[in-house]
Amino acid sequence: MKALATLVVAVGLVAGAVGTAVVASAVSMFGVETPSAPGAGGGATGAAGADIPPAMLELYREAATTCVGLPWTVLAAIGTIESDNGQSDLPGVQSGANAAGAEGPMQFLPATFAEYAEPVPIGGADPPSPYDPTDAVYAAARLLCANGAAGGTDIAGAIFAYNHSASYVQQVLTLAQSYGGIAATPVDLPGSTAGAVAVEWALAQIGTPYVWGGETPGVGFDCSGLVQAAYAVAGIRLPRVAQDQYDGTPKLPAGSPLSPGDLVFFGGDPSSIDHVGLYVGVVDGESVMVDAPYTGADVRAEGFPATVGAPFGGLVFVGATRPS
Repeated sequence: MKALATLVVAVGLVAGAVGTAVVASAVSMFGVETPSAPGAGGGATGAAGADIPPAMLELYREAATTCVGLPWTVLAAIGTIESDNGQSDLPGVQSGANAAGAEGPMQFLPATFAEYAEPVPIGGADPPSPYDPTDAVYAAARLLCANGAAGGTDIAGAIFAYNHSASYVQQVLTLAQSYGGIAATPVDLPGSTAGAVAVEWALAQIGTPYVWGGETPGVGFDCSGLVQAAYAVAGIRLPRVAQDQYDGTPKLPAGSPLSPGDLVFFGGDPSSIDHVGLYVGVVDGESVMVDAPYTGADVRAEGFPATVGAPFGGLVFVGATRPS
């Protein structure tokens, strides 16, 4: 496998110098922490700095640490969309309510805010107020955590529970990507969020040991177990083994552009698949996947040749599929 000197995935996967993979302490697609690095946060891009006042940026980071698996970038994206991070002068942001009855920088309905307002965070108002940025952001973190963000298990579902709109989910995820990645080399999300959700979750498993037959977060995965578990989070059922995953998912024509979450397969030929990973994006001209490689290694992100027939260790790249 080609050595990767420094791998920085455009959707927020940060790493240092390594041989064949990103180090296990790397953070995932939208700033989700890996099991080995809880609460670390993830780097902010120039887009985040341009959109978000420093005090609010720090507040999003702090509030996200109360829910392991919740990306701070998702909180920040919601705050930007809802109120320009509390800077909007539209009705309901600083006082009163908008036409839908929502209040404050995170645009809570009063009953929902009351459900998630306590315990009062340090620096919050007493009694808590939906107009207080600290109270509002911490309440938003609790709401997201309660609806699927805990452990990073269902980020898209948590966002959908916040605002029941598929287009809103896509908007938040896209903006979160821009806040937690490298703006110069963006990776576009596909039209459906399923692939993005799957690869985000898989990236959050970096550092988990390879275990033959493994399919359990924090315990171990083999290559197809990681893929199956990641797509289960995205609401898509896949077969258990790599060959069946290749046979049972829609094939992409050779040379087709890949999207985050596409499955990439390796083996001798289409009838002898030995390995599978999830495509992440292109970094410095090299395609990158997240995979559970082999016994003695951990789930990791690494480069691979995206040309059908190109060698990859003792295997070749056979092709890619896009689950639906």
